[in-house]
Order: sequence, then C-alpha cells, then structure tokens
Amino acid sequence: MKSVEIYTDGACTGNPGKGGFGAVLIYNGNEKQISRGYRKTTNNRMELMAAVEALKMLKEPCNVTLYSDSKYLTDAINQQWLYSWQKNGWKKSDKKSVLNTDLWTEILRLTKIHNVSFIWVKGHAGNNYNEICDSLAVNAYNNHAENIDEYYENL
Repeated sequence: MKSVEIYTDGACTGNPGKGGFGAVLIYNGNEKQISRGYRKTTNNRMELMAAVEALKMLKEPCNVTLYSDSKYLTDAINQQWLYSWQKNGWKKSDKKSVLNTDLWTEILRLTKIHNVSFIWVKGHAGNNYNEICDSLAVNAYNNHAENIDEYYENL
C-alpha cells in the first residue's frame, strides 16, 4: 500500500459560527491542498470534516499518518472512545449523546478502508503543515463560506 501523510485543521469564528477546514495530503513528494468553508458550524465539526474529506481524496487503500491539532479527534481514536461510543449506541460514559455522529460514522468507515494512525500535533506551535492547514481553514471561512445547511446537525 502507498504511504500518505495528511495534515488537517478546522477553524471557526464563533462556536457555532462561520467555519472552515484545511488539509494537506503528501504522497511521494507531491502535495495537494483542500479546504472548504461553511456559514454555520462548530470547530469540532470542522476538525472532523478536515479528516473525513482528506481521507475521501484517497483513490485506493493507503497507509496514512494523519496529523491533527484536535485532541477531540486524536483522543477519540487513540483512547478508543469512538469505539465505545458506537458500541453504547452513541452515548458517552456520562450517558449524554455523542455529537457529530454523522462524521464519526464516516471516520469509522474510512478507517476500515485505510490503515490510519492519528497523531496529535500542538497547534500554532510552528509546525509548517499545521500552519498551512490553519491558513486554509481561516481563508475558507473568510472568503468561501458556502450557504448550505447540511452541517447544522447538533447545533
């Protein structure tokens, strides 16, 4: 399988508010940037969307190292919370409903296709690709926020 590195970030002004995501996919020295903005969303949704949309760009099963500054994303996978939430009918240990189940379900589907390692990186700490993703996300919501309602779930 091909090995791909992916860097992702989500951003939001207001929470909920205008938001966007950015991602950089790196394979064999080539880079591809993706981003999209939304008029009403949350920061957590944008963090998850960045991962989902980047993984959906892959045309065949790959070994992926996905870097994110979102503990929400990386801990949910690495601490096995996501699998417990699913097993418990999308309820957390406090019995409250898990938010963003549509995106978590898509992440579960995509991680069955690809072998993905989720790595947390500190945001705004000089990691070049994390900074690029942040700029892509902010630019997306500032200049290209789409007028669609599909990401209102859980607001």
